[in-house]
Amino acid sequence: MTPPRRQLGIAVAAAIVIANMIGAGVFTSAGYQAAYSFKDPLTMMSTWVVGGIVALCGAAVYAELGSLMPRAGGEYVYLREAYHPVVGFMSGWVSLVVGFSMPIAAAALLFASYIGALAPSLSEPYLVKGLACALIIAMTALHAFDTKVAGRVQTVFTVIKVLLITGFIVAGLLIGSGDWGHFASRGDGLSQITTASGAANYATALMYVSFAYSGWNAAAYIAGEIKEPQRTLPRSLLLGTGIVMVLYILLNLVFIYAVAPEAMGADPDKAPVGALAARALFGTHAGDLLSSLIAIALMSAVSAMMMAGPRVYATMAADHALPAVLAKYTKRGVPAVAVITQCVLALAFVILADPESLIRLVGFTLAIFAALTVGAVFVFRRRGKVSPYRTPGYPVTPLLFLGLSVWTVYFGVSNQPKLSLEIVGVLAVGAAVYALTSRGKSRAPIEADE
Repeated sequence: MTPPRRQLGIAVAAAIVIANMIGAGVFTSAGYQAAYSFKDPLTMMSTWVVGGIVALCGAAVYAELGSLMPRAGGEYVYLREAYHPVVGFMSGWVSLVVGFSMPIAAAALLFASYIGALAPSLSEPYLVKGLACALIIAMTALHAFDTKVAGRVQTVFTVIKVLLITGFIVAGLLIGSGDWGHFASRGDGLSQITTASGAANYATALMYVSFAYSGWNAAAYIAGEIKEPQRTLPRSLLLGTGIVMVLYILLNLVFIYAVAPEAMGADPDKAPVGALAARALFGTHAGDLLSSLIAIALMSAVSAMMMAGPRVYATMAADHALPAVLAKYTKRGVPAVAVITQCVLALAFVILADPESLIRLVGFTLAIFAALTVGAVFVFRRRGKVSPYRTPGYPVTPLLFLGLSVWTVYFGVSNQPKLSLEIVGVLAVGAAVYALTSRGKSRAPIEADE
């Protein structure tokens, strides 16, 4: 078995964070928000600010945990050591089923939707799913080949993605045919959250935003392959998250400038807000060109998640929590079987699910385990474990993350019994798998440093 090599620098690590974050969510969330919860533009914008603050707080805490335990695996490693192996396993299970496979499927389906909007002959549902599957298979082939090559390709993808989005924002505000009247207040705005139904709606809106921001912790999953992780990991997490937060706020400003919230929510599955905004700002032909560029950005998101996710499963397999074959790295530094496993799961979700249901389940489930992970920083500090990197603003930073995360999950899930059952179902299957795989197997502690 060939162990992973530390060969990735800050450029690749930050690119992984940015590319994991900028996926399907930002190009669809505003439409789902307008369709199912708030149509007040200032309220919608506030969710992107709040979501960004939560992501930055989480990234700061993960930077401390990652510096303390610079291993591939992310939450699986941190929760295993902070609480109990079963908690770590459940987080890894959620990453396998919900954290990567579902977002890959959602991003691939959105990519195919943009292609279908550009070429109506490809807009039939079976063709959309076929295009999504083809993208996943192509990215699997790339990331099953060579880690260093895939990392370089991912960096180029990410640079192109950021430049495209920045160009869209600048062009939209300077020469786009938008209307600042779209920002006129609707209803009671933020005051609605003082009621139970308003709080539930706002929490649901935040859930869509949380899905868009998910991926801020991506560098932690490849920590075992990052050079000088105690220094590089914190920088990449905070740099990547900060860049994306600024882009998201400005991008949603442009979306509302281009399209009134009522129009955004008309049919968010078939008419993603990014495509609507591009056509409203620049006309049909220029809008189609920008839609094709957004499709390229979604390719980058699928690529990034295909690179990060398998490292979690490989770490779990090395710890005897999953079949040992998933832990095998090729001579080129790739956990190839884990990559292929990721591919199969993502293809299954493309075939069986729709983007909105995937987004809802991913948003709330990941929030639960991210909160548990952020809480782990208190556990490690009480044990006297000192990390080379310390969370700025401790203990306010982790407490703010925990408070907002718990509030969002509670109000968002409380009035959605079907979603609650889906989350319980995912966790129950994970518990059953743990019970089967853990019998008679001991797990050695994971060292804090190398």
